[in-house]
Amino acid sequence: MAKSKNAFVCDACGADFSKWQGQCSECGAWNSMKEVRLTAPRPGADARQGYAGSAPAKIQALQDVSLEELPRFSSSLGEFDRVLGGGFVPGSVVLVGGHPGAGKSTLLLQSLCRLSQSQKALYVTGEESLQQVAMRARRLGLPVDQLQVLSETNAETIVDLARQVAPRVMVVDSIQVVHLSDISSAPGSVSQVRESAAILTRFAKQSGTVVILVGHVTKDGALAGPKVLEHIIDCSIMLEGGHDSRFRTLRGHKNRFGAVNELGVFAMTEQGMKEVPNPSAIFLQRADEISAGSVVMATWEATRPLLVEIQALVDSSHAGNPRRVTVGVEQNRLALLLAVLHRHGGLMLGDQDVFVNAVGGVRIVEPSADLALLFAMVSSFRDIPLPRDLVVFGEVGLSGEIRPVPSGQERLREAAKHGFKRAIVPAANTTKEKIPGLEVIPVKKVAEALACI
Repeated sequence: MAKSKNAFVCDACGADFSKWQGQCSECGAWNSMKEVRLTAPRPGADARQGYAGSAPAKIQALQDVSLEELPRFSSSLGEFDRVLGGGFVPGSVVLVGGHPGAGKSTLLLQSLCRLSQSQKALYVTGEESLQQVAMRARRLGLPVDQLQVLSETNAETIVDLARQVAPRVMVVDSIQVVHLSDISSAPGSVSQVRESAAILTRFAKQSGTVVILVGHVTKDGALAGPKVLEHIIDCSIMLEGGHDSRFRTLRGHKNRFGAVNELGVFAMTEQGMKEVPNPSAIFLQRADEISAGSVVMATWEATRPLLVEIQALVDSSHAGNPRRVTVGVEQNRLALLLAVLHRHGGLMLGDQDVFVNAVGGVRIVEPSADLALLFAMVSSFRDIPLPRDLVVFGEVGLSGEIRPVPSGQERLREAAKHGFKRAIVPAANTTKEKIPGLEVIPVKKVAEALACI
């Protein structure tokens, strides 16, 4: 009879302990311990111990390791391939997360239906019936004659059936409902998610199958389950977008085979997810009459420039503590820029409410938006509309200097391609060769930049 024991597992990092403690000694989280019952595996019955026919492990010199380029194949969606770094890598494990209704299942079903026309593909659903999957595929007009589907939540059964079919790509929707029979805790618990992901990852590495795991997120927007789940997988992707917008952004947070923070843009339509190859054109859908507090900036998303409109509203505060609200921009960065604006720009906004928004639901994480934020706030405060054909970017230092940003020339060319005539940029980002139709104005200090308004 298999022996069992109890252990206490941290929800935050997945570390396990023999007894309960208030604070996890590994990650420092408080009150994150949950008791689970672990059952010893039966001899020869645990698929996590390896599969028949797998290559034995061996030690070799680093110089003897083959440096051949990893063979990739397309997901059938260009924006998905961009975020993946060029397509699927055989044997990789991809985790796709997002809020309910974001379109995770729709996106992956579209990809597999099209991919199944040339590759073996298996869609495993644990949350929906096969009839529901078939109804969605037919509603979207997808080719369904070659895609194989399976409704199962037991990880060992999924792996055993997948070994018989030998698919090139397999989707498991979702990892939170998959369980192992020898672990007594409920599906979705720390131990179930961790061990289920481990057995699916081992299957992917040994068989060369691309395994895509669908993950849920918490109310805070973080992936549900133990933090160790993000360490196990090769690529972590988040599908973002609110219910009030038809646009969805696919952003890579971790990628062992490509760049992180790569951005793919989709539009949710009645025919499913449609790719948006030129997102700058969408985010620049501005009104005919430009109001004060609006300016366009050129941000850099992993491997390509992106033009985004930044809006600011500065108004007199009627409360004791003025409000500082940001959407798509880091709030601490706004507080820093307000201090720089007061010290080096001579503008006091301490008694003003300041609201900042990145149009289109884009989240800007790089400091190249600093100068554009200053221009938008000063434009709103002085009620002076900025020219429609003006683009601004640059990092602002605490001493009031305008610091250069990477890939400045590519940003300027993207702006010129969309018809912008003037650009205010850091002096170090000016190009030696002129860009036709674009006047580049270099600035070194905040006071020098504000003089252009």
